[in-house]
Formats: sequence, structure tokens, C-alpha cells
Amino acid sequence: MSFTWFVGARYLRARQKQAFISLITFLATAGIAVGVMALIVVIAVMTGFEAELQNRILGIESHVLVMRYGETVSDIDATVAAIESIDGVRSASPFVYTQVMLRSPHGVTGAVLKALDPSRPGPPIVVRHNRPLARVLNDAAPDESAGKAPGLIVGGVTAEKLQVAVGDPIFLISPLGKGAGASQMPTVMRFSVAGIFETGMNEYDGAMSFVRLDVAQRLLQMPGQATGLEVRVDDIYQARTLADDIVASIGFPFWARDWMQMNRNLFSMLRLQKTVMFIILTLIVLVAAFNIASALIMMVMEKTRDIAILKTLGATNRHIRRIFVFKGLVIGCLGTVVGGLMGFVVCSILKRYPFIKLPGDVYFLTTLPVSLQPLDVIIIGLSTVVICFLATLYPATSASALDPVDGIRYG
Repeated sequence: MSFTWFVGARYLRARQKQAFISLITFLATAGIAVGVMALIVVIAVMTGFEAELQNRILGIESHVLVMRYGETVSDIDATVAAIESIDGVRSASPFVYTQVMLRSPHGVTGAVLKALDPSRPGPPIVVRHNRPLARVLNDAAPDESAGKAPGLIVGGVTAEKLQVAVGDPIFLISPLGKGAGASQMPTVMRFSVAGIFETGMNEYDGAMSFVRLDVAQRLLQMPGQATGLEVRVDDIYQARTLADDIVASIGFPFWARDWMQMNRNLFSMLRLQKTVMFIILTLIVLVAAFNIASALIMMVMEKTRDIAILKTLGATNRHIRRIFVFKGLVIGCLGTVVGGLMGFVVCSILKRYPFIKLPGDVYFLTTLPVSLQPLDVIIIGLSTVVICFLATLYPATSASALDPVDGIRYG
């Protein structure tokens, strides 16, 4: 152990003459620990929100959306084959997308109707009783000879609003009816509720409904056509590159947009909130760092005679500076480690025992999601240590600048 570390360790173990200095040192260590713990827990919750939101959105929406400017897709098979031939593309499926009204004996509500081909890969939505969406759509084919109406899958919020259950009749009203101009009449078609899905997101559970592609094509009088294509890729973080490859492959008038572009504002808002929370909670660490500086300044005043004696024995300004930097860094590192352990414990408890409940009608979750990332912990720890190091510079420099003659005379 070098001379500076040996003296610094002795100063840490020694009992100060003024108990107030020890109290400030303890409060500084506790402040660092609380600040680090708060940063870790809040950042873990924000990261969990972002990850959970991403998973739920990708469970409903496609990785890449492909459409044509101002018109529907008519050459579906050729377009699907061209897209699926691109390296990195997992599947491509046609869909029909339109706004409708749903009516039951108990009420009327607006909805977004999305039609999918059950024979092709689609979103991994699970309907109640753990039935995949594609299987329910496959069983929802109409049978006119048996008087079986086509099936419609609605969200949990819509089912509750219309007071319908599986098997109940429901009427779909489309504004795109027969005729033209003032003589155009909306199309009304009878369906049967084939299933009810719940994603946990009211924006989808209260607005989205699913039906078979062939049924929607007949309803909207667009045989062999689709609104667009949903593309799923192997690596979701390469979706933007693959979207450009798709457009380059199938050409104009097609356009493609990846999931990050479609939800840019939402994820940008979450990242901004995460950054703002990090900055605000860092203020706790800064206050604790000022306590470290205060404790070191008072210690310099108390150890004035000791510093002067060390200088007369050959200690340089650099040695004296290192002694007090060492003590400040030990306080900061100790607080960081304790705060990190406390943050890990709190995150583990929140993840295993989700006792904090959230209103489901406000958030898309009912419990706090927690995702503790090692990189976040490392950034928080290093930032805290750097702040503590900067807080030691002024008192350490003041101690090193002390005149040994004045220190012995007035110490």
C-alpha cells in the first residue's frame, strides 16, 4: 500500500474530534446510496415500460407495413412472393383495413376492422381460452347452407361495451355500401362473435376487430384485393433496412414503413421521459456530493496540523491531494455499491411480487414492469463515481495548498 492510500485509510478509520463531521460523512454516504437506488429503480421501471410496450405493439402490428399510393394491392400472390424472397423477411400477409360500426341489441360503437388470411402467418394474438387468432379465424368461415354467419373477433373493451359474448349475433355496418352519391346506402352484414381478445391496451381492445380476409373482400366489394401487406422479419431492429429493400424490390407505387417509424412519437416520448427522470434523480446524487465536499473541507480544517507535519516530513502537494481524494472516492464508491445493492433488491421484489397496481384504463398495464439492464447500472455507477470525484477536487486542492508553517503555528 502506498503512502497516500495508507494515510487516507487511517483518516477513514480515525474518529474525528467533531461528531458533526462524522454525521455529514454518514449523510453523504446515505445520500449517494439513496440516489443510486432511486436511479436504478426508476430507470428499470422506465425500461420495462418501453420493452413491454414494444412487445405488445409488435404482437398486434406488423414489423413492416407495405401499401400502394392511392390504391389497393391487386396482384397479391406475386407481391407476396417478391417480398418473401428478400433475405431476412420471415413472412408477408395481405390484409384489409377499414372503419365500421358494430351494433348489438345493447348498443352501438365504432371500430376498426382488420381482415386477415388465416392460412398465412399473422400477429401472435391469443384469443380467450388460449386460442390463436389464426385458428379462430379459420373456424369462423361462414356456412350459408347451415345458416352459419361469418365470425367476428372483438376486443374485450368492445365486448363489454356491447354486452356480447362468444356466439352472440352482432351486426357490422360499413359506410362503403352500394350505389353512388346521395343514393349510396351503407352495407349491413350479420356476424357471430367468434372470439374475444385482450391485449391489455385499451386503444386496441376498444377499437380493433378481426375478420377473415375473404369475408371482408366480399363485404367491401374488393375481390382478390387487399389494402396492403403485413411483413414480419427475423430481426426487428433491421426492419427499417428491410423496408428500403422491399421498396427497391417491388418498386413504385409501393411504399413501406417499419414499426419504429409508425410508433416514432410514442417511443421518443418514452426515451425523453427516461432521460428527464435520470437528470432529475441525479440531483439527489449531486446534493450528496456537496455533503462529501463539506465533510472533506471540515476535515481539512480539523487536520491542519497533521497536514503541516506531513509536509515537513516530505509529503508533496500531490500526496496531500491524493489523501483527501481517496477518502472522498471511498465514501462515493461505498454509497454507490450500497445503493446498487438496494436498487437490485427493490427491483427483484417488484418483479417477483408486483404489489403496486396501476389503473388499467389509464395505462396498458396493471402492474409495474421492471427490466434491469446491466448497461444502465454501469452508466449510473460510473456517473456517480465521477460526480463524487469532482466533489473531492476543491477540498483536496485546498489541503494541498496549505502552508506547513502556518499549519503548525495555527493548527
